[in-house]
Amino acid sequence: MNPDQYQQAVDLGREMILLALVISLPLLVVGLAVGLIVSILQAATQVQEQTLAFVPKIVATAIALFVLLPWLVTRMSEYTIGLFTRMPGMFR
Repeated sequence: MNPDQYQQAVDLGREMILLALVISLPLLVVGLAVGLIVSILQAATQVQEQTLAFVPKIVATAIALFVLLPWLVTRMSEYTIGLFTRMPGMFR
């Protein structure tokens, strides 16, 4: 492998990690926001039930996943198509 091929491999890895961060960020933010709201409500009402913190985060994350699924699939498809388009010229 020549230096250009190493650089292409590094670029692909960087793009992959960036895409994983971009895809996971909205779901993590939703879970964080719901967890914060539930924690504030639990502190205000002095109800310290563990399932009250867990179940709303799961439900909100699932709803966010279903709402964002078309966008997520589009982003992953664009990356995959770009990867397969560039692949024949990479390893000459």
